[in-house]
Amino acid sequence: MLKDILSISGHGGLFKFISQGRHGIIVESLETKKRMNMPATAKISALEDIAIFTDTEDIALKDVFKAIYEKEDGGEAISHKSSADELKNYFSGILPDYDRDRVYVSDIKKVVQWYNLLHKFDMLNFDEEEEEKTDEEEKENQSEVKKEEAEKTAKKEKPETKDKSKTDDNKGEK
Repeated sequence: MLKDILSISGHGGLFKFISQGRHGIIVESLETKKRMNMPATAKISALEDIAIFTDTEDIALKDVFKAIYEKEDGGEAISHKSSADELKNYFSGILPDYDRDRVYVSDIKKVVQWYNLLHKFDMLNFDEEEEEKTDEEEKENQSEVKKEEAEKTAKKEKPETKDKSKTDDNKGEK
């Protein structure tokens, strides 16, 4: 779900990874659908790599999105332009043990804004994510079995080779 969705420092909104470019990556804005080249020096974060600090452990952003989704019954969250107190209260309702010293209001705004943006473009399918994990696990198991079979076949078919260099050299000496 969040693998190819990117946040780029200095650029508002979210972007979808399109392909690897010559000097960076090519991304497409979710909102405007405009494509652009981002240089390798740009600070780019994949949403799947982002986590929220809590008092006990870090919680993956996708899990925070899932909590918002469940709280809102699949609907939109509050506006990211709400007051700081409203955002803090809302976020503590979703993630009661979030670290109030390290998670700033600006972070909460981003999370809410990103959630609403992904919701707007119908990119919050949590059932699909679980199916993908199952499919990926099956593919990994199948590829491991195929790899093992290929290794066994290669060992059986591998003929013994003799050192021909000695025999070739001896032919020329006669």
